[in-house]
Amino acid sequence: MKNYIWFIGAYSFLLLWSCPVWSPKKNFIEGRLLDAKTNEPIVFASIRLKGRALGVITNKDGSFRIPTKYKEYGEILEFSSMGYQTKEIPIDALEQDKLNLIVLDPGVIGLKEAIVEGKDKSRRRLGATEIVKRAIRAIPSNYPRRLHAVIGYYRDYQLKKEEYVNLNEAILEVVDSGFDRNDHATTKVRLYNYRSNDDFERDREGSFKYDYNNYTKYIDKAFLFNYGGNEFSILRIHDAIRNHAINSYDFVNVMDRDFISNHFFKKEDEIRLGDEMLYKISFAKVLVKFRIAGTIYIAKKDFAIHKMEYSLYDKSRTTENKEKDKRGINNEIIFEVITEYNRKFDKMYLNYISFSNNFEVSKPPKFILKETVANMNCECFLLTFNNSVDPVYAMEKKFYNFKFKGKKIQIDRIRIDQKTVFVYPDMDRSEFLNMTYELSAAKRKRLELLDILSIEVTGLRDMGITGDGGLESNLINDKEYATYRQFREFFVQEIKSNGSVLKDTLFMKKDIPIFKDQAIVKPDNFDDYWMNTPLQNVKY
Repeated sequence: MKNYIWFIGAYSFLLLWSCPVWSPKKNFIEGRLLDAKTNEPIVFASIRLKGRALGVITNKDGSFRIPTKYKEYGEILEFSSMGYQTKEIPIDALEQDKLNLIVLDPGVIGLKEAIVEGKDKSRRRLGATEIVKRAIRAIPSNYPRRLHAVIGYYRDYQLKKEEYVNLNEAILEVVDSGFDRNDHATTKVRLYNYRSNDDFERDREGSFKYDYNNYTKYIDKAFLFNYGGNEFSILRIHDAIRNHAINSYDFVNVMDRDFISNHFFKKEDEIRLGDEMLYKISFAKVLVKFRIAGTIYIAKKDFAIHKMEYSLYDKSRTTENKEKDKRGINNEIIFEVITEYNRKFDKMYLNYISFSNNFEVSKPPKFILKETVANMNCECFLLTFNNSVDPVYAMEKKFYNFKFKGKKIQIDRIRIDQKTVFVYPDMDRSEFLNMTYELSAAKRKRLELLDILSIEVTGLRDMGITGDGGLESNLINDKEYATYRQFREFFVQEIKSNGSVLKDTLFMKKDIPIFKDQAIVKPDNFDDYWMNTPLQNVKY
């Protein structure tokens, strides 16, 4: 390991730019949080009112919205993120009619330097695996076991060619009975408000339900349980820390039992988060079809897990641009889970969770067989296609498989007329007529004709169209697939350590989607919560 420490000067310089806001809203302060060295957006950073469990999380482009009424609750905003120096900014220093650009300085401490500073000699010798073991064993003591509630902003959306589509948003209150209770069985959720955001494109194919029978929409090499179609239930089960005693997701599985045995662990440089020092432990596993990589951040003082990043990659597929991600991997991600907890009231409470996965949507084939007719005049089969057929392929007998009552029909010859192919079977007239009579009788009896006569056509191509790359033909029944990336995310805006203030009000039904006939329950202070809608364009 490198023996170094980055010193941040005693005077922490605040770089604060401003430029016109993309969509002015008088009741919000809007901005973007950036890395001081790279100018890249800082994703999922916490912005909190100092001294209160009230705040927001930055979006994928580093953007955020803070209600101006926060000025009534406090004067200072704290900006913090793993690996960065926490910064405090007076709310009045942010301009209401501008897009405020704020930077955070890196705050990395070298591993050897951090060990020298340690006082507990027993912890100096702890290996990465032992640190993770202790963190898992400490979950019952570090996280709330009593009733508590968190209120926050939920959203689900898809990325299609780097654009947001099908953005749905909600404000939810999650009433959790405690970490020693089964989350899915006992946690209840209230819906303060929800909307389908029509400012963003609504994409029909992307909004389909997962279909693993016809593969019209599916996750390649994975299966996603729908939990009755409720998006928030799908998200919650992917919090492996909250669900440490039950099966969460591959290959964490039951975290208490399987996480250690399923992965290899390595110590990285420790980092500082506010006044806490954290172990940074990377983990990985390479399987036949998959590659696993992730990072877990653990407090040195009590082994509380602050953050866990988990990515499952498809080893057989590389990213479209062949570029490597932050871990140096250029395989496509099947799914990724990022979970972060904050220390409040001497316990660790959820800060946010983000679950994303790639999925495929099939589009109808461009070249298909539209109709098949057994024609008695020509004593042949007339195959009609939607496009003109390429005779080079259509004249090949091997591409036609005809069976009558389970017996293969031999082909004598083939003739082509643009979109129609005439297939002449090797049978005499009486045989052909008897076959057509049986088919007509079966049709009158409303029997399934496919059980009597089956026709399979493969390998044919149409004449295609002339494009930039020349003549492009289509293979029969060849489906095209569009790749989307699905996100489900929940960002906590307020923590209530003693539970909900609402009593005897309706909870969300867990067996139907969030955005379908759910009861709305708004508290008196509903205006304290807001939808932190992202910018429309993901590119920055």
